[in-house]
Amino acid sequence: MVGAGPNGLAGAVTLARAGLRVTVLEAADTIGGGTRTSELTVPGVLHDHCSAAHPFGPGSPFLRTLGLERHGLRWAYPDVDLAHPMDTGPAGVMVASLEDTVAGLGADGATWRRLFGPLVEHFDALCEDLLQPVMHLPRHPVLLARFGLQALQPAALSARRFATDRARALFAGTAAHGFRPFAHPTTAAVGLMLMAACHSYGWPVARGGSRSITDALAADLRAHGGTIETGVRVRALRELPPADAVLLDLVPSAVADIAGDRLPARVGRAYRRYRHGPGAFKIDLAVQGGVPWIDEHCARAANVHLGGTFEDIAHAEREVHRGRMPERPFVLVGQQYLADPSRSAGDVHPIWAYAHVPHGYPGDATEAIVAQIERFAPGLRERILATAVRSTRDMEADNANYVGGDIIAGANTMRQVALRPRVALNPYSTGIPGVYICSAASPPGAGAHGMCGANAAASALRHLGIRGVHHGT
Repeated sequence: MVGAGPNGLAGAVTLARAGLRVTVLEAADTIGGGTRTSELTVPGVLHDHCSAAHPFGPGSPFLRTLGLERHGLRWAYPDVDLAHPMDTGPAGVMVASLEDTVAGLGADGATWRRLFGPLVEHFDALCEDLLQPVMHLPRHPVLLARFGLQALQPAALSARRFATDRARALFAGTAAHGFRPFAHPTTAAVGLMLMAACHSYGWPVARGGSRSITDALAADLRAHGGTIETGVRVRALRELPPADAVLLDLVPSAVADIAGDRLPARVGRAYRRYRHGPGAFKIDLAVQGGVPWIDEHCARAANVHLGGTFEDIAHAEREVHRGRMPERPFVLVGQQYLADPSRSAGDVHPIWAYAHVPHGYPGDATEAIVAQIERFAPGLRERILATAVRSTRDMEADNANYVGGDIIAGANTMRQVALRPRVALNPYSTGIPGVYICSAASPPGAGAHGMCGANAAASALRHLGIRGVHHGT
């Protein structure tokens, strides 16, 4: 296994549990990839490097079968999962309870229930299909078809269901996690699934930081005989010792670089054509006393989306897609300490925030992010004790899979949503016998759910004629 992010470790655990001897090689000095956690600002204050909230953590068909609580993984739940403040009027608020969310949305409550009620009722069954490659034999074809009719829509069309600005904005902020303009087909899918996940399992954080997820996976791997070596950079497949299977937790271009001329020409061309999307510019703040939000719901929310109305966010996302930095970018704020106080040092709290910016954006978006927070929390600047900044270049340096700051490992074009990382019956196969890609560039995509790695490992086990542990794969 090359790469010790959550997908690499998930693949390694799957293989080790099937009885194989597994070695994981990680270029960095620490494991975890996007799920690392460090003291980035002041001693004792813990910040997640990237992945922070985990809507698909507790509900992952892979993770929930492992019993990782034996290895210290604990999910922590906030009072409010998501708040979206408005310049005028109350914030849009989403909590784990569907009915409580409905009650808080006033005139749009009934519409919200009609949209999300059926998804929540069948969420686990949907995940069994949606967390697989698109080209597979569905276990629940009728459910999948019904969801597909909604998911294929542009987010701009789906948002027309709602009459109020706050409900439309609440949906917009979640749909924006797909890093795609709202007029494009399939952009409703991300919002629908993230919100259905919230009403099914909540948007928890991992107690002690997101690193607890990969620490638990690493402990499970070692318990089944696997080993992990850090500080080992693999530059070519020929550097690897003989193995029955090789899994690569890498983006397609990196796979092409490492595989070289062993890669079939058609696969190499497809991997080189793979498109990356907009970037993330991230800042971490150590804030005395927390953020002074105007809306009280934001002060209780582990996740806050900043961008104003649906139209404001749609404009910002269009600008980013066109390669222009918006004056008021869409900003995501994480207050994980509200669910997990162990991340704070006394009254000094970690604030995690990033803005959507153009791919490879060379500028400094720090002021734009702070200004967006101040827009809804005047007085923030006076409370900031320390700041850590990660540009798109820094994001890629910290995690080579984040090309140009693309933290979801690939543009969510309609083609790549359906057929990532290339057109193939087995998207995990590289065309080299026994070698597989298992990063978030493979199905089902980004998230600390482990399904990319588990699915790729299941493919390797089938190739080896070994019956693996069933994880919905």
